[in-house]
Amino acid sequence: MRKTFRGILAGAVLVGTAGAIGPAAAVEAGPAVADSKVVDAPAGEAGQAADIKERILAIKGMSLIEEKPYAGYRYFILNYTQPIDHRRPERGTFQQRITLLHKDVSRPTVFFTGGYNVSTNPGRSEPTALIDGNQVSLEYRYFTPSRPAPADWSKLDIKQAADDQHRVFTALKPIYNKKWLSTGGSKGGMTATYYERFHPRDMDGVVAYVAPNDVRNDEDSAYDRFFRTVSTKECRDRLNNLQREALVRRTPLLAKAKALAAENGSTFTIVGSVEKGYENTVLDFVWGFWQYSSEKECGDVPVAKTATDDEIFDYLNEKSDFSSSSDQGLLPYAPYYYQAGTQLGSPSYTYPHLKGLMKWGPDYFKPRAYVPRDIPMRWQGDGAMRDVDRWVKREARQMMFVYGQNDPWGAERFAPARGARNDNHVYTVPGANHGARISGLPAGQQAAAVAQVLKWAGVASPTVQSDPAKAKRLTAYDAKLDVTEVNRENGLRP
Repeated sequence: MRKTFRGILAGAVLVGTAGAIGPAAAVEAGPAVADSKVVDAPAGEAGQAADIKERILAIKGMSLIEEKPYAGYRYFILNYTQPIDHRRPERGTFQQRITLLHKDVSRPTVFFTGGYNVSTNPGRSEPTALIDGNQVSLEYRYFTPSRPAPADWSKLDIKQAADDQHRVFTALKPIYNKKWLSTGGSKGGMTATYYERFHPRDMDGVVAYVAPNDVRNDEDSAYDRFFRTVSTKECRDRLNNLQREALVRRTPLLAKAKALAAENGSTFTIVGSVEKGYENTVLDFVWGFWQYSSEKECGDVPVAKTATDDEIFDYLNEKSDFSSSSDQGLLPYAPYYYQAGTQLGSPSYTYPHLKGLMKWGPDYFKPRAYVPRDIPMRWQGDGAMRDVDRWVKREARQMMFVYGQNDPWGAERFAPARGARNDNHVYTVPGANHGARISGLPAGQQAAAVAQVLKWAGVASPTVQSDPAKAKRLTAYDAKLDVTEVNRENGLRP
């Protein structure tokens, strides 16, 4: 069994723009929006409304890093002072980075969490574009620069992170007092779900994309079933054969990996050696293909027996990235690996087609292998994930989960409470990978999902309320804000 959990989109599933959407010609007319620069606020001495920046910076603990111009919005990069330990706030603080895409205080607000670093370029998530709202994006604690110094890693857990979000929401709610939705993709979708579990009265709705749910860390048979059944046998065999060939030709391909590492100045102290890094990358290959690619690309996979060493190496590097196991590739994501090895768990599956070819075996590549040894780690058991899963199944309200049919991370997924009073929804986008979005659903399901998001945000028109099939996004497509491509990170991470 192997713990596979390295790699995803550069900057988290959608760094700063998770849930990004593609062009859409139809736009439903929304309420008129006032000038975003001057907003309704208590009158000052001069009888004029306060500028939104003044109101934000009047919040205790909030400071400005930079404001970037963007037509139709105000975009701020901010720091907010947070307790290192919300249970004992007197024991020190750290600065947590936040971005704010401000439209107008008369609009609803989306709270976006990527689960990793936050992007410092303007972008809007799919729900933000759907509802024509403001967007607050939060960097996950312990991702630099949002890390205490020195770092007490025991304070990196899902409850502390949820409390970070709660404090930010509490600080901003008096200014943005309309409806709030939370969203995020992959680890960001997990983060949005955990936030809802611990603070269920904050948000008016949750849209969680491609969020894994590893309830029992030692029971991952769902992943073996996924890899036995995804796509066609021809495609599966072609991928497995290439993966096997990469280990059969270990000697010449490892030489290429060492040359690439030397060229890039990559080191491998954390995993132990470039040889271990090479095997780790090869083992991640098939997972990485399905996470980011599609069935349409199966014909592009090199034929194992006839492909040259260069063809195999270049293709594996494209899909799995040999630098992902280097110190330079791992260190920025130490907070994720720490959480995977203490609370979140990580998926595992078997490699019957690689029997006898692995030198270190899949059991070596567990979360501990990717975290520097000077950071203490201890698996806390399945309690945290079981608690969240139980709450989602029994108590969740107004939550939407969106998964991709061919995404391995969706093999274990959330199943929210059913029933009209719960108002929960789960959608699977046909043929989609880890970039699954509402915009990829069949027309009928897409309209129903959009109508639900508009309803939760309080901006569904009377027409949509009476006929959800007529629901459309409230904004025009913006090529810069609505990033359509999935930004790859190094390695396989949710």
